[in-house]
Amino acid sequence: MNTPTTELSKELKKYFGFSKFKGQQEEIIKTLMQGDDVFVLMPTGGGKSLCYQLPALISDGTAIVVSPLIALMKNQVDAINGLSSVEGIAHVLNSSLNKTQTKQVFDDIKSGVTKLLYVAPESLIKEEYQEFLRDVKISFVAIDEAHCISEWGHDFRPEYRNLKTIIDKIADVPVIALTATATPKVQDDIQKTLGMSNAKVFKESFNRPNLFYEVRPKVNIDREIVKFINSHKGKSGIVYCLSRRKVEEFAQVLQVNGINALPYHAGLDQKTRVMNQDKFLMEDCDIIVATIAFGMGIDKPDVRFVIHYDIPKSLESYYQETGRAGRDGGEGHCLAFYDPKDIEKLEKFLAQKSVSEREIGLQLLNEVVGYVETSMSRRQYILCYFGEQFDPVSGDGALMCDNSVNPPKLKDASKELKLVLNLVKELEEKFKTKDLISVIVGKENPVTKSYKLETNKYFGIGKKETENFWKSIIRQATVQNFLQKDIETYGVLKLTEKGNKTLSSKSDTEFFIAEDREYNLEQTKADSDKVQTQAGGSLDQVLFGQLKDLRKSVAKKYGIPPYTVFMDPSLEDMTVQYPINIEEIGKVYGVGEGKAKKYGKEFADFIKKYVEENEIERTQDMVMKTVANKSSHKVFIIQSTDKKIDLEDIAKAKNISMDELLKEMERIVYQGTKLNIDYYIDENFDEDIVEEFMEFMGDSESDSMKVLLAEFGDELSDEEVRMLRIKFISDVAN
Repeated sequence: MNTPTTELSKELKKYFGFSKFKGQQEEIIKTLMQGDDVFVLMPTGGGKSLCYQLPALISDGTAIVVSPLIALMKNQVDAINGLSSVEGIAHVLNSSLNKTQTKQVFDDIKSGVTKLLYVAPESLIKEEYQEFLRDVKISFVAIDEAHCISEWGHDFRPEYRNLKTIIDKIADVPVIALTATATPKVQDDIQKTLGMSNAKVFKESFNRPNLFYEVRPKVNIDREIVKFINSHKGKSGIVYCLSRRKVEEFAQVLQVNGINALPYHAGLDQKTRVMNQDKFLMEDCDIIVATIAFGMGIDKPDVRFVIHYDIPKSLESYYQETGRAGRDGGEGHCLAFYDPKDIEKLEKFLAQKSVSEREIGLQLLNEVVGYVETSMSRRQYILCYFGEQFDPVSGDGALMCDNSVNPPKLKDASKELKLVLNLVKELEEKFKTKDLISVIVGKENPVTKSYKLETNKYFGIGKKETENFWKSIIRQATVQNFLQKDIETYGVLKLTEKGNKTLSSKSDTEFFIAEDREYNLEQTKADSDKVQTQAGGSLDQVLFGQLKDLRKSVAKKYGIPPYTVFMDPSLEDMTVQYPINIEEIGKVYGVGEGKAKKYGKEFADFIKKYVEENEIERTQDMVMKTVANKSSHKVFIIQSTDKKIDLEDIAKAKNISMDELLKEMERIVYQGTKLNIDYYIDENFDEDIVEEFMEFMGDSESDSMKVLLAEFGDELSDEEVRMLRIKFISDVAN
C-alpha cells in the first residue's frame, strides 16, 4: 500500500495531532508500507514509536509489536487507546492476562478492531499463540528495543535471538526493527540475526545537542547530589543506581533531606512500582531513584536531569539512560559520578560469567572507562562510539560538556607509563592492578608478603603519588591498549604488542592523563557527617512532626484550618532551610511576606531553638542535616562505615591515628553495636586469609591479640588482625 504524502500528513494530524513529521519518519513509514524491511536507528526522544504506530493504525490487519517490558507495553497501549474512540484498537498479549482477557484480545483481532498487538518474545514462543496468529491478517512485525537481539547490545535477551524463526512461522510480512542505541557492530549483528541484510537502513544523528554531559569524582556523593537537586528545585530528575539496596537507601536520604523522591526497582511489588512511576509521570513526585528497570519507553518530556550514582556497565546503557533527559528539546543535565573502585566491582562481577560473556563485558566496560577518563569532548567520544563524526569546535552542542567548558589540564605521564610496563614485565605478568599499585607505592598486603615483593627494586618507587594516580595510569594504559586484562586468569594484567614495542623503544611514548579537576567541594571532615542517612532518619521526622503540632496550636488560636497557616510542602521546606527569623520564613516555599509576618515568629523561634539543641550547622547555599554528636566519634564512625568510606580517610577526617580509630571501633563493637567494614576487608585482604581467620576465631576460646598474633602474625600486621577481629565481633557477636 503506497500512501501519498498528503494522506499520511492527514492521518498524522488525525491520530497524533502533529502537523508535520519529524526527521525521517515519513520516509520510514512509506518504505514499510511498500512492503520493505526497515531498520531504524534513532535516539531516545526522536519519535521511534510513531514509525510503527501510524502505519499500523492505517493498514489492513494487525501489526505485531515485540517489546521487552510489560510496563512499557502497558504505557504504549494506554496511549494508543487514548487516540481512538474505538475500544481495543491496541492490546497486550502476555502472561499477565487471564483466560477471559486473552479471549477478548483474540476476538478483537479476529473482528479487525485491533491494529497493534504488543507481545513479549516469550509469549510468541507459545504454540497456541502462533497457531492463532497464522490464521489472521498480520500487516507487519515491529521489533522495538532491537539491541536486545545482539549479545553485544547492552540489554541482551537470549529469547530475542529466535525471533526470525518465529516470525517466519507466523506470516510473510515486512519487519521493522528499531533501537535508540546501536554501535556498528550491534547493528550488523541485529540485521544478520533477523535476516534483514537487505533492509533499508534509516539512521538519525545520535547527537542530542541540548544535553550537557558532566563527570565528577565520587566524593561526598550524597551531599553533592542533594546540593545539585536543591539547585534545580521543582524540576523532574532521575537518579540511577546499580543495586536495589542503594536505590532504597538513597531514596530515603533524599526524603529526609526534604526532597520529594521515590524508589523504583524490580524488587518492589508491581502495585508500588506502577504507583511510583505514575506519581513521577503525574508530577506528584520530583525525583525517581531507580535501577535500570526504570525508564525503557518512559515518555516524560520534561526530565531536566539524569544523575548516575554508579557508572553503568556500557556506553549504550549510559546513552539510553541519559537520553531520558530533555526529550522536549529543553534543558537536560547528565551528571555521572565516578570512582575507579566501582569499575573494579563490575569487573569482579564479570569474573563469575562465562568466558565469552566476560570478554564482551570487559570490552564494553573499557569503553565506559575511556569515556569517564577522557579529556576530549564527551559528546565527540559518545558519537564516535556510535560510528558518527562530530566537530568538537563548531558541531551542534559543541560546548555542552564539562571537558569543553572547563578543559582538564593534561599531564605528561610517559615516564610513569614505562615504569608500570616495566614492572608488569619484571613480575612476569602475574599480578592484578591492586597488587601492582601496592608494589609501586610500597604498601604491604597479603599478596606482596607471600611473594616477598617488598624486596623488589620497584617497591615504593612511586610513593610520592597517590594510589588513584597510579590507578589512572593503569586504566589509561589499558584503554589505550598498552596493557590488557587476561580473560582466563581474570584481572591479571598482561603486556600487549603495543606495550612490548613501547618497552623496546629507546624514546618515551607520548602518553598524557587528565589531572583531577577542582570542583570546589567542601571536603571538610564534617562533610561526611552532614547528610542524614537512614540511621539518623528520625531527626527529620521529629522536626516535621513538631512543626505540624505547632501549626495545629497556631491554627486553633486563630480559629482556622491548619493548612491555611502553612501547607505541608512549606513545613517540609522549613526542615531543609531551617529559617530562624521572619525574613527567612518569608523565603520558604509557599510562604509570602504577609503570612510570614502573621504566623512566622512562633515558627522561627521554635526552629532556632531546635537548631541550637541539635547542633545543626546552617550554610547559606545549602543545609545538610547533622546528627547530634553526643558520643565522641561514635556516630561519625558508624555513618562513615555505612557509607563505605576508607578507614584511612575516616581517621584523617577526625584527625586521629589509625590506632586511635581502631580503639574507637573496638569500643563500638564490644558495646554491642554492629559495624560493617566488609567493604574495606574485601578491598584490602585476601579472601582465603579472611575465611581462615573467621574459622579460627569461631573455634578459639580467646580473642586476645596474643593468641591471634601467634597464629596469624606472619601473614598479618597488628592493625590487620585488629580489623579482622572487629569484623568477627560485629558479624558474630552483635
